[in-house]
Amino acid sequence: MTSSNDIRATFLDYFARHGHTVVESSPLVPRNDPTLMFTNSGMVQFKNVFTGQEKRPYSRATTAQKSVRAGGKHNDLDNVGYTARHHTFFEMLGNFSFGDYFKDQAIEHAWTLLTRDFALPKEKLLVTVFSEDEDAAALWRKIAGLPDEKIIRIPTSDNFWRMGDTGPCGPCSEIFYDHGPSIPGGPPGSPDEDGDRFIEIWNLVFMQYLEEPAGTRNPLPRPSIDTGMGLERFAAILQGKHDNYDIDTFRALILASAEATGQEADGPFKISHRVVADHLRSGAFLIADGVMPSNEGRGYVLRRILRRAMRHAHMMGTKEPLLYRLLPALIRQMGAAYPELVRAEALISETLKLEENRFRSLLERGLGLLAEESGKLGDKGTLPGDVAFKLYDTYGFPLDLTQDALRGEGKAVDVAGFEAAMAEQKKRARAAWAGSGEAATETLWFDLKEKLGATEFLGYSTEKAEGEILAVVANGAVVERAGPGTEVAVVLNQTPFYAESGGQVGDTGSITGADGLRIAVRDTQKKLGLFVHLGTVEAGEAAPGKPVQAEVAHERRSAIRAHHSATHLLHEALRRRLGTHVAQKGSLNAPDRLRFDVSQPTPMQPEDLAWVEAEVNARIRENAEVITRLMTPEAAVQAGAMALFGEKYGDEVRVVGMGHDPEATEKHGVYSLELCGGTHVRRTGDIGLFKIVAEGAVSAGVRRVEAVTGAAALALIEAEQKALREAAAALKVNPAELPARIASLVEERRKLERDVAELRKKLATGGSEASVEEVGGLRFSARNLGEVPPRDLKGLAEAILKSGTVDVVALVSTAEGKASLVAGVADSAKGRADAVALVRAGSAAVGGKGGGGRPDMAQAGGPDADKAEDALAAMKAALAG
Repeated sequence: MTSSNDIRATFLDYFARHGHTVVESSPLVPRNDPTLMFTNSGMVQFKNVFTGQEKRPYSRATTAQKSVRAGGKHNDLDNVGYTARHHTFFEMLGNFSFGDYFKDQAIEHAWTLLTRDFALPKEKLLVTVFSEDEDAAALWRKIAGLPDEKIIRIPTSDNFWRMGDTGPCGPCSEIFYDHGPSIPGGPPGSPDEDGDRFIEIWNLVFMQYLEEPAGTRNPLPRPSIDTGMGLERFAAILQGKHDNYDIDTFRALILASAEATGQEADGPFKISHRVVADHLRSGAFLIADGVMPSNEGRGYVLRRILRRAMRHAHMMGTKEPLLYRLLPALIRQMGAAYPELVRAEALISETLKLEENRFRSLLERGLGLLAEESGKLGDKGTLPGDVAFKLYDTYGFPLDLTQDALRGEGKAVDVAGFEAAMAEQKKRARAAWAGSGEAATETLWFDLKEKLGATEFLGYSTEKAEGEILAVVANGAVVERAGPGTEVAVVLNQTPFYAESGGQVGDTGSITGADGLRIAVRDTQKKLGLFVHLGTVEAGEAAPGKPVQAEVAHERRSAIRAHHSATHLLHEALRRRLGTHVAQKGSLNAPDRLRFDVSQPTPMQPEDLAWVEAEVNARIRENAEVITRLMTPEAAVQAGAMALFGEKYGDEVRVVGMGHDPEATEKHGVYSLELCGGTHVRRTGDIGLFKIVAEGAVSAGVRRVEAVTGAAALALIEAEQKALREAAAALKVNPAELPARIASLVEERRKLERDVAELRKKLATGGSEASVEEVGGLRFSARNLGEVPPRDLKGLAEAILKSGTVDVVALVSTAEGKASLVAGVADSAKGRADAVALVRAGSAAVGGKGGGGRPDMAQAGGPDADKAEDALAAMKAALAG
């Protein structure tokens, strides 16, 4: 039997031999088409190449593209499990020509590959062409030798492909396989075409026209080729099956489900096994590509898929989570072709287990309510919308899950009633919010959130993505357009821009449009779940409905990521050095620095900071992969994860692990484990280098550490090295000799200062007897010491009094442009002179106020150094009485 993996490899190898570049599958979240919820065909990643907006180094390509159809306008969810060929996840094999070869080679490649490499019998194949495409019909006759009865002309849009209302378009040619007369159904274009006898296996799109806005159609200068062949359908044919769920990859998953549940693979729960197998594939691949279960957008579609599978697992009697136990079987089947499954195995497993555990607690009660209400309807009937809404709102049952549960009973759901109940809940939520005291200006954002829903954030895995402008706000109001020079706040349906939260600053960058629009984004903020891009329209016109490309400033984002990841490592290192009392009290992760506030009652010693810095750099050098998991906040904290200060958490949180620590089994063997919604480096080595800049107090019991990483750390070190070299050059020594030379200079300075102090003392205490005069019957000495430091005045006054030559001394210093006064009274003059009164009199003369000390020694000062002699005269007058 030819396996699915063999088919994929044979297809890609064939086109590689014929000059095609093998291009990896693009992610399931489109980066270049804001109109799509998920990638649903191979051409999605090449859309801008076909339109000429993007150039690639090759003109031929081939891919095995993972695809999902489970939301938006392409939705196969309701039929999965009940039909032979509906899937939420499938693989599309394709070959593409970007202005290189055209119809003749596309047809020749398809026919050769199918009939020679895959050895399909020629008599089993027939084709369709667009009724006006005689070129294609002639080529099928010439290349494949098909008779006219096997070249069916289709006049409808089924065989004419369009990218949109305008843009590239062209006729199609589809290849069908005939399962034989034993299977009911007629050929394409016949009244019985919906039967299962003739199965489409490959579609060739001949992109040869450009649809203009005026409705005209002109030839493209470089016609192109876009093809797609469903791997699952083709594998069924090559493996002799008529049902896609009987092919090897699905059969392996179904058998794994049967073994885990104890229910026969083809028994009463055949449909349930199929649902579980299909939904496991789509769920695992979506999680691997960054989609997480949520109540908004893509995350909600993923949650619907998983909960539908979980209900079928419950129907089969499972008492424990099932899907995560089947993940190894999926990885064995598809991990070699899609290594992202292997890389994300831990994240996928934990996310599946978490989602199933959360839903399981509600499932039985919800199903009990559904059974009770369904029993009231009789054999046929419609479930009231308010009951369906209660199942959704209280028990987490998506509407389609309720519909699926009632499907087997032949019953429906009052969808209009469900939507009315949903609208009423939103009305109550708005009333409650309006009464919460929020600023009136926020009403605008509440209205937009209610109308638009939350923004899809793509920034964990990309810095560039296409989106659509949903709203433009200028001068505090929603506007229909904004021209150059206008300050705007722009909301997109999806964005790679991170909105400020959790200490991480918002992204900057640009939003551009094909019509010349350019918005310089200076900040990104979050408003009620909306990511709001704040900036200035530099060119063109911003207006709702416009497709745009949003691109984050790469260097800035990279620096922010490095600082944020370093903060996690810093937090853990501080706890290990100082103790587990260390807890985050605030942070800033900016492009040029990080700031981290922690609970710590005493200053951190230099040896502590040196240890922490070395520890963080050691973890950086490990270059360990940064691992992200999805957990409940409670489970995360129990596992040793630290929560961010002041952050509000929902039912599920992102848990970020960094570094290796095999002994920390409670933390999954990682060094640092924290709850965090921010963006991070892929490996710790991407941080580059960590350097602590400062440590100090913020408030009582809170210390702040400031640090830099990467290029900023290198710039700091270079600045310090430059200063070191300059200092060494000034002292005429090598940098290595600088510490000893500085120590020598410091000692020399101290000796000189001692010598100077001694000389000043001798100068101040010496002098002729004429410097002493009798005032009020006391020996009085008044001296202006000029630039003598004010701190030396008391010591000098004490030395003069000890000489026994004076009873009262008055000294003044004019250092630093101010007058500093000291008065001293010897024991011989106690009771007859008051030092405090003397300095207060002198202070008034130099513009000062007051003075203080003891009756025998007091000091004062004033700003007017020029009146120093007046101060001495005033003190003499005060002594004279």
